[in-house]
Amino acid sequence: MVETTVATIAGGCFWCMEAVFEMVYGVEAVVSGYTGGHTENPSYHEVCSGTTGHAEALQVKFETAKLDYETVLEIFFAYHDPTTLNRQGNDVGTQYRSAIFYHDDSQKSIAQTVILGLEKESVFSDPIVTEVTEIGHFYKAESYHKSYFQNNPNQPYCQFIIAPKITAIREKHTSLLKKTLRNTLQ
Repeated sequence: MVETTVATIAGGCFWCMEAVFEMVYGVEAVVSGYTGGHTENPSYHEVCSGTTGHAEALQVKFETAKLDYETVLEIFFAYHDPTTLNRQGNDVGTQYRSAIFYHDDSQKSIAQTVILGLEKESVFSDPIVTEVTEIGHFYKAESYHKSYFQNNPNQPYCQFIIAPKITAIREKHTSLLKKTLRNTLQ
């Protein structure tokens, strides 16, 4: 039996992070959604208004024999800016905050250790503002968000914001890509 676990993370627009994690070896599923707020079953438009308290987030289901939680967090920190409070580029508001929503004490400890390590190594010139919070209810996003980049590659946001992240992961983290993607790069 294949052992899997779930990481729940928020790093700005979920379309960006989803496109990155869909490429990673060991990832079985990536689900966009909303968590960390106070409104039950919020819609995308409600979350975008900034009034629900939710973050645009992802649940990344991965095989623990192929990928560990620490590596998931390393990818997470590599493809968003964890030093800007409630902002990723032009996306501004609490819904775009940097957050790790842990599912158990082990995930909490690993998240705190990864953040301390990044700060100790001065990986970022500014302090990390990523919140580490226990997961509450996760609401799955509307179906049109699924594989948004793959389904809308010519959309301007995808071209200017997401495509550079895809190029970067292909260049910088080739060893972490699914085998079929690695083979296309050779």
